Amino acid sequence: MFNKILVANRGEIAVRVMRACREMEIRTVAVYSEADRKALHVSYASEAYPIGPATAAESYLNVGRILDAARQSGAEAIHPGYGFLSENAEFARACEDARVVFIGPRVEAMELMGSKTAARRAVLRAGLPVVPGSDRSLESLDEARQAAREIGFPVMLKAAAGGGGKGMRLVREMGDLDSAFRTARSEAENAFSDPSVYIEKYIERPRHIEIQILGDQQGNLIHLCERECSLQRRHQKVLEESPSPFVDDALRRKMGETAVRIGRLAGYSNAGTVEFLADGQQNFYFLEMNTRLQVEHPVTELVLGVDLVKEQIRIACGEPLRWKQEEISPRGWALECRVYAEDPDNNFFPCPGLIEMLQVPGGPGVRDDTGVFEGWTVPVDYDPLLSKLAVWGESRGEALGRMRRALEEYEITGIKTNLPFFRRVLAHPEFIEGNFDTGFIDRLLAEGSNGTNDGAPDDYEAAVIAAILEAPKGSVRRPSASQASDGSHWKKEGRRTLLNHRG
Repeated sequence: MFNKILVANRGEIAVRVMRACREMEIRTVAVYSEADRKALHVSYASEAYPIGPATAAESYLNVGRILDAARQSGAEAIHPGYGFLSENAEFARACEDARVVFIGPRVEAMELMGSKTAARRAVLRAGLPVVPGSDRSLESLDEARQAAREIGFPVMLKAAAGGGGKGMRLVREMGDLDSAFRTARSEAENAFSDPSVYIEKYIERPRHIEIQILGDQQGNLIHLCERECSLQRRHQKVLEESPSPFVDDALRRKMGETAVRIGRLAGYSNAGTVEFLADGQQNFYFLEMNTRLQVEHPVTELVLGVDLVKEQIRIACGEPLRWKQEEISPRGWALECRVYAEDPDNNFFPCPGLIEMLQVPGGPGVRDDTGVFEGWTVPVDYDPLLSKLAVWGESRGEALGRMRRALEEYEITGIKTNLPFFRRVLAHPEFIEGNFDTGFIDRLLAEGSNGTNDGAPDDYEAAVIAAILEAPKGSVRRPSASQASDGSHWKKEGRRTLLNHRG
């Protein structure tokens, strides 16, 4: 087992990883920018090293400085968290060259699954379900036109090198393709330093379902059931749950087996996530694979009783998996809300600043993974994620009631947050019934400030919730569901920084 691990990240995920290390009696090393000198992850770590200015490209994306900190501290391994350099194969290779263990998959697996078009080709060759579309980047507008004719409208243009909604354009007719193609390429270049785009058939109102997989270095690979990730805004996940109200046992088994087969195609080890789109008839299609720990991993941990970070560390040490597939079965229900410093009344504009007062919810079944504290000034330089509020209940109804109670207890003053928005979501009958898709939030925002279908007052919303929570098991409607993807918005700067490092 490692004696010391450097966490190449910041905020709540850095604290989350360090907590697992502390329980395993592993010393931790924090790295921090000038903006994070007094951050929670810095004070929580066993030791900490400065790595540069606030700008991410000069600190958290600076490979040389991170590896220097690893050498100075004597850290044997690096956990990248998510975002920043977590999915960068060149960073993993640099760790290998420096004889520091990268806690994640093999470089070859990261390279294969890091390219959406290469991953699509591999999955297609294996005869597994993929959204109809091109298996390589489009070289010209003429190629895009030909592909669109063959696939049939509507289609979606996507950046080959990234996600998170960047370089993504929905096209419903040929007349809109020219401008969408140019705009998507330009946005992909700006976001990922790579203008390559490919084309897919647009699936109307799909669910976004992902499967957590876990593999060891001995070739054992299992899936840890699904997460429902359809609640998205601008193609970014907002609220997740496990299991999914859309997935039954038969579909769970089929999706899980498919995810494991995709993992085997890449020779995958450590933790990873295979993402799918599913239509209203429960047909599902491979979307992409994330070769890292996901933001929403707590919901899987809560329903399975598995600490994914500890398992990542054990696998990186060469230990075999401790479970067989037949031993994995979800118990209860879990929900997670991503709490951001942003103003829902001002188009979710980021709201950094001083946290004057902070009251975090507690009680049975409540977990808050946080990277902030009362008196901390949320910096302007990074993603404004404050914490991940997760709850567990014996049933979805109990989990909904528990999350509603936790959101009422959660208080932050001094800055704006999206907590009021989550209270609206939890009060909406469509969500309570499990009858939603990736377009749900857009429709909710279009309904107005109240967020209900008819503008009813809060006591009506409470009555709806009470009625749904008391509904007999199995009475929830099977939903239908709009397209989305998730990805790292750090890829562009990460590539530039690594190119400089290699130079």
